Parts: sequence; structure tokens; C-alpha cells
Amino acid sequence: MEQDITLKIKDREGVLHEILAPTDMAMNLMEVVRSYELAPEGTIGICGGMAMCASCQCYVESDHELPEMGPDEDMMLAEAFHVKENSRLGCQIQITPEMDGLEIELAPES
Repeated sequence: MEQDITLKIKDREGVLHEILAPTDMAMNLMEVVRSYELAPEGTIGICGGMAMCASCQCYVESDHELPEMGPDEDMMLAEAFHVKENSRLGCQIQITPEMDGLEIELAPES
């Protein structure tokens, strides 16, 4: 059964976008941002979602329970710029029904 969820994403210009994201297409947050063109082409997901560039870094603004950070994501964020307590890599967050209402802000371009 397909189910779309609502996400609130603040782009790098400070504009808030309320979008629908599919939960039945095995997409991650970075892919959703790219599909809605919420960041200029070539500035997000540069490594293709391999947790190797931090171009998809975002700040989780809502209190959703997200999957635990893996070692690759943790190591990449340790080397990234503009990291905060609530930083995550969008490529490492799969879209699931439990994320309905998730609010994030895209981190500045490094």
C-alpha cells in the first residue's frame, strides 16, 4: 500500500517547503530533496549517497525518532563543516511512514 508523508524542508535560502514524499520507493531524504530541486544541481548528493561528502547534511528540527547513525555517517560528520548536535546526512535517512511531519533544514554549502 503506497503512502505519502509530509516533510517540511527549509532550503539553503531559508525558504520553507512542505512536500509529499513517497514511502514506497525506497528513497532517502537526499533523493527527495534532489527530486524536488530544493538545492541547486550539483550541490547535494555529490557522492551519490555513499556518506562520503556531507553535501546532503541537514539539521533535524523536529523530535522524530530516526534510525541510529552508522559509523560511515558518524565519521563523515566528524570531518564536515557547519556540523551541529542535530546534524544528519540525508542520504542515510530512508523515508518511512514514521517520518510523517519531519522537519529539517539543509546545512549551508561547504
